[in-house]
Amino acid sequence: MKFARLNVLKALPQSWQLEQPILPMSMIKAHIRHLLSYDKYRAHDPGDKSTIKKRYTYTTEEVMKENPNINSYKAPSLDTRQDMAATLIPELGKEAATKAIEEWGQPKSKITHLICCSTMGGFIPGYDYQIVQLLGLDLSINRVMLYQQGCNGGGTVLRIAKDLAENNKGARVLIVCTEITLVGFHCPTETDVDLLVSHSLFSDGSAALIVGADLIPGVENPIFELISTAPTLVPNSVGAICGSIREHGLTFHIGKEVPDLISNHIEKRLIEVFHPLGITDWNSIFWAAHPGGPAILDQVEAKLGLQPEKLRATRHVLAEYGNMSSVTVLFILDEVRKKSTEDGLKTTGEGSEWGVLFGFGPGLTIETLVLHSVSIA
Repeated sequence: MKFARLNVLKALPQSWQLEQPILPMSMIKAHIRHLLSYDKYRAHDPGDKSTIKKRYTYTTEEVMKENPNINSYKAPSLDTRQDMAATLIPELGKEAATKAIEEWGQPKSKITHLICCSTMGGFIPGYDYQIVQLLGLDLSINRVMLYQQGCNGGGTVLRIAKDLAENNKGARVLIVCTEITLVGFHCPTETDVDLLVSHSLFSDGSAALIVGADLIPGVENPIFELISTAPTLVPNSVGAICGSIREHGLTFHIGKEVPDLISNHIEKRLIEVFHPLGITDWNSIFWAAHPGGPAILDQVEAKLGLQPEKLRATRHVLAEYGNMSSVTVLFILDEVRKKSTEDGLKTTGEGSEWGVLFGFGPGLTIETLVLHSVSIA
């Protein structure tokens, strides 16, 4: 039986991202400190609990000065945001895709399918059209454009790519996920807790990879194999994670019940996908889980009795890049394979044979993918 393989996954390196922390962090922290004087907000205090050391964004102080409507709470600004995103998203996606194709080492004429994903923006035609133009891809390439997927998007695009690769002989699927916070950035206010939580977590980034089946031995070098996928909606979770596009931009809500919802359902997902493989020890597999935030990771770790090193890659990406929505889990996969090589381990999956990728997002949606690692020569 053939499985789709991740030929290459090249997440956006730090040097490609703008060397500009999320702004205005000083304002956000000031408001958070002010909120701490109110008991009813204590449970929502992101503060230093985010564990994020740095993030990157296009939303600079200069951008806000030139576009004051973006930096005014709930001021109509969607046109401004969309006009900027229409250029920034494809440009950032092109950078990631170019590096992925370079590492793959094959001519781009062999790419048969393109999947693009972004929670931010929404254009007609989609930014998949612009990626085709910017990369000079075949105009007859099969395109799929996904908008508004949120943080489960990284798992969703891999699931779709697996189906395309395994059911179309010779298919090579280029995935490009790009997120910029400009569309959802708003001036903080002490009365909008959702906004404060959002600003404490989210950041910009792009990742690209190529998926295919029946690879050419010695020419195409996979880093992981996609074995199975299992998406699901968590019952009784309506409104736990949601968002909407308003005149003042994209807004998010992440309910305080989300860590409990995920941690209480995650083992059921693991049992379902790993039972056919006879695996019941969750510390025997490698992990690439979307972080969401540290509260989710802490509860999952405790619920499953995971050793701290199992979520090391996830926590590292969260600390160094923040939550990049659909992009994040792809950064984590890249971190897993890079660290495995650096540490001299025998497989790309931190020395383990089997692994799991989790994407958590609106719905509440859980994307579960079973991965098989590849031997490191």
